Amino acid sequence: VQLQASGGGSVQSGGSLTLSCAASGITLNYYAVGWFCQAPGKERERVSCIGSIADGRIVHEDSVKGRFTISRDVANNTVYLQMTNLKPEDTATYYCNANRWRPPYDFWGQGTLVTVSS
Repeated sequence: VQLQASGGGSVQSGGSLTLSCAASGITLNYYAVGWFCQAPGKERERVSCIGSIADGRIVHEDSVKGRFTISRDVANNTVYLQMTNLKPEDTATYYCNANRWRPPYDFWGQGTLVTVSS
């Protein structure tokens, strides 16, 4: 199983990026998929998550509401995080996570760095 996170980069404040979390070895439809960020010296924290196809719920943390959108591409087994109006405080390494309860599985991608300059 592999989760490949990509799409990070360096942008100026107000810019946009789209992160991708592409899976191999599992079908993401059956997993809740979340994006987490970790800034230097800080703990990893959740940014956004989308429930499995059967669930469908979407949650964005208050800090990114109205700026970030999470979505699925079923055909490509990928989950995206569209990030707009980026702020310097969004600077972090972003990780994707896929998890399910029955049976219990939990997978992490390798992280992609987002740097936002003022």
